[in-house]
Amino acid sequence: MNTNLQMTHYTLSTALGLGLAAQREGIREQRCGLRACDLQAVDLETWIGRVDGVEETQLPDFLSSYHCRNNQLAWLALQQDGFVEKVAEAVARHGALRVGLFLGTSTSGIAETEHAYLQSVPDQDLPDEFNYQTTQNIFSVGDFVAQALKLRGPVQVISTACSSSAKVFAAAWRHMQVGLCDAAVVGGVDSLCQMTLYGFNSLQLVSSSPCRPADQDRNGLSIGEAAGFALVEWQQPDHRGCILKGYGESSDAHHMSSPHPEGLGAAAAMHKALQHASLSPEDIDYVNLHGTATPVNDLSEDRGLMRVFGKNFPCSSTKGFTGHTLGAAGIVEAVFCCLALEEQYLPPSLNTQTVDEQIVANILLQGQSADLQQVMSNSFGFGGSNASLIFGRA
Repeated sequence: MNTNLQMTHYTLSTALGLGLAAQREGIREQRCGLRACDLQAVDLETWIGRVDGVEETQLPDFLSSYHCRNNQLAWLALQQDGFVEKVAEAVARHGALRVGLFLGTSTSGIAETEHAYLQSVPDQDLPDEFNYQTTQNIFSVGDFVAQALKLRGPVQVISTACSSSAKVFAAAWRHMQVGLCDAAVVGGVDSLCQMTLYGFNSLQLVSSSPCRPADQDRNGLSIGEAAGFALVEWQQPDHRGCILKGYGESSDAHHMSSPHPEGLGAAAAMHKALQHASLSPEDIDYVNLHGTATPVNDLSEDRGLMRVFGKNFPCSSTKGFTGHTLGAAGIVEAVFCCLALEEQYLPPSLNTQTVDEQIVANILLQGQSADLQQVMSNSFGFGGSNASLIFGRA
């Protein structure tokens, strides 16, 4: 019986640019994709990870009712790296009914609702052209992508804050394991909107400068947007590339917005991922941290890491490249892990200058070549919804 999922094909678009080449180049060049906030109708002194070209993206006529920033971003990302064609090949192999779709998002198309309220008249309904079902509705992006890719298998959209598009890998694995589908498209899409920027600002979690994960002077996160997708199938003997070897999930429910101070939920997710992959901590060569650059999150994750790995293993947060992309963070960092395995290159914790003396982990301040066999990606969300993924080379 197959025990691993192969990453048959994948694509990613972030503030670093569109497609995998832009991500590779940005990481190698140690280039920050963040910019001073220039999102319309937002007046905050902060930096954001904005994807160029979203506003100009036109949806095809048969999907025009799904028009919103989130679906525009999804469509723009789908056009990169020949992804649509690879999914079509999978549909030809398995049949449209046997290819599932599992996506993560947190805000979905809420920007369209914000726009509708701006256009509304007091004491009257929202404008007639506003369609909640195809925009803000959490399922909108799943319905949209299923139609765009002509998929007819199971469709699920997961919204567990910042772990959303990491948990989709686990959902796809389980659906395939019980025979509900033979292959799956997994991914995440989350787009910039006023609610997340002002919401995180109200929690005093937004930095006025580019985020600095694990830095002694870190003062908050930088919100970003991103869309990424991967086609996963059971590993075949001739597959050469990245494979998903295991996942772990936990829910510590410590607090609505703060992680457990000792990182108990994070540690539980990492332990479960190791168990699922039949690996020990010594088998992991690198951990891509959740690393949001908020004082509490970074310290909590570090304490969770110490419960599992100890002091000397290399790790970094890549949010200095892209910003924290919320519901898309899981797929962003999953793809970054696959690129690290492909390139045999460890990305640095960009913008971090001096590591907080309370943080014990070996935070990489410079990128470096390394012999990588297995790596872990952490995604931890509000409410203690945690997920860890382990990727390896085949």
